[in-house]
Amino acid sequence: MFNLKAANHQVIGTSEAYKTEASREGGIASVKSNAPGAAVDDQT
Repeated sequence: MFNLKAANHQVIGTSEAYKTEASREGGIASVKSNAPGAAVDDQT
């Protein structure tokens, strides 16, 4: 599991639980590559 944090260090997302460290690292890499083009759903 990993937390996605905003620039102010506030947690803005939490991942699913991963069975292996390699799977977790793959999830982090996926967020890094896909996040810049992702749609934003600001529900504040």
